[in-house]
Amino acid sequence: MDKLFLYLQYPFVRYAIIVGVLIALCSSLLGVTLVLKRFSYIGDGLSHVAFGAMAIAAVFNLTNNMLIVMPITIVSAVLLLRTGQNAKIKGDAAIAMISVGALAFGYLLMNIFPTSSNISGDVCSTLFGSMSILTLKGAEVWLCVILSVIVVVTFVLFYNRIFAVTFDENFAKATGTRTDLYNLIIAVITAVIIVLAMNLVGSLLISALVIFPALSAMKLFKSFKSVTICSAVLSVICALTGMIVSIVAGTPVGSTIVAADMIVFGICCLIGLVRGVNR
Repeated sequence: MDKLFLYLQYPFVRYAIIVGVLIALCSSLLGVTLVLKRFSYIGDGLSHVAFGAMAIAAVFNLTNNMLIVMPITIVSAVLLLRTGQNAKIKGDAAIAMISVGALAFGYLLMNIFPTSSNISGDVCSTLFGSMSILTLKGAEVWLCVILSVIVVVTFVLFYNRIFAVTFDENFAKATGTRTDLYNLIIAVITAVIIVLAMNLVGSLLISALVIFPALSAMKLFKSFKSVTICSAVLSVICALTGMIVSIVAGTPVGSTIVAADMIVFGICCLIGLVRGVNR
């Protein structure tokens, strides 16, 4: 505890915890919707797209790669949504196609136009997360706070519509709900969350932030509202625990958070099993 309190005196550690908690909160809110819509793997696909966009930004020596990464990821999210509704190309095939293509393209660019002598190290830190979350500046923290507030407010304002689109899109469309608009909102919010989470857990582990809290909450509750609230609480607890352990023990941030999510999922499975036996 003394070591932890010592680290908490440094502003960059507090910045990292604030950003980590906000990213976990936003990821969990959309996680329930994506899991129920059978789009839980979209986080992995968009993270690979973001990886390719980051490679493009590195080639052009852009100090603020968000100017390229965010628009490309949002456009890809919309394309995935549109392509997934195409009868010829199903959602899972579209995700796999864009995901693998963007990942290969990004790695190819990094090899053709290397920005450092340690390409393998750059790729590894991008894919599995790095300690860059501990080097955040005040402006980056404020950007994350603003985007996170926008995501949370948007989700709360359109909660009923998102609920309708999630469970029965055809019925919602028949009752006059603009399903295309709300699917677009879901896609854009998902893309924003993916870009924000890149520095926290890396592009290969982002799906864990989306999937694990939602599945854990589904083991405990049945209603959409209860599952969403529980998912948010579990996600924040796991992110906070993982970051504290990472800071104190010196383990990788992303992997530690995912490990915490896996442990909580196992505990929730046991609780759900015990409940089922008692009933």
